[in-house]
Amino acid sequence: MAVENSISGLPAPAHPLANPGYGKRGTQDQGPLRRDSFAHLPLRARYLAGFIDALPEQAAIDAKTLAKAQPLYGQAAVRSALNELSAAGHLRRVRRLSDLGTGNGTTRWVFHTYWSRVARDDDWWARFLDGDVPETEHPEHQVPEQPKPRSDAYARLAQLGLREPRLTLSAADCAALEAAAAAWLARDPDPRLFTQAMTTGLPGTVHAPRAFLATRLRDKLPPHRIRITPTDAPAPAPHTLMECTECGRPGRPEALPGGLCRGCRGRG
Repeated sequence: MAVENSISGLPAPAHPLANPGYGKRGTQDQGPLRRDSFAHLPLRARYLAGFIDALPEQAAIDAKTLAKAQPLYGQAAVRSALNELSAAGHLRRVRRLSDLGTGNGTTRWVFHTYWSRVARDDDWWARFLDGDVPETEHPEHQVPEQPKPRSDAYARLAQLGLREPRLTLSAADCAALEAAAAAWLARDPDPRLFTQAMTTGLPGTVHAPRAFLATRLRDKLPPHRIRITPTDAPAPAPHTLMECTECGRPGRPEALPGGLCRGCRGRG
């Protein structure tokens, strides 16, 4: 009995985390888990949905790992259930072209498996893929809010007082004029031309520097630069693709209704 009690008191092994990219990632606006959250699913998929839903972010939810982690279904059955969850709108696999952060332009494909407690239709997933629906950041992954860095436009405005004391601005003045200065610099980013345009030909007295500069930013706004681009230039390659839940074949969302390619849907 003592041995039995000691064994039963052992902590259950933690569910393994996936390699970077392939772990579970939640979506926003899922709402609380209810008794009938997965009632619309077949029994096997319903069971697996509850199992996946309880796993933490970044948990491995590939068929092999899930087959080992739960007691009822083997790998083939789990794979079929994942297809059912994908077709029902709870799961999508996605690959994204990502900058490695090396500064030399090196990129690679990274892979994400998104999970939604709420069944989503293909249109929602397509908008999510294109960035129209924001991702939910898991609380422990959130970065504390940092002070907003000052823009180049704000800095240029603040430095005008160094060149011309009559144009010394307060912080509130710089913030109020920041958008207009940014629009000016977007058309001509040369800081010397900006400073020259703002400080030359001043009247003897500038009674209201903020109002004076607001007028100059409007009246001296450079013209748009004309960019000539070939009309037959090829469209850029997509940086984000959905994957077939079954075979991993990549494609745009419209080619993968229910998260499955045509071949895998035909075998269902």
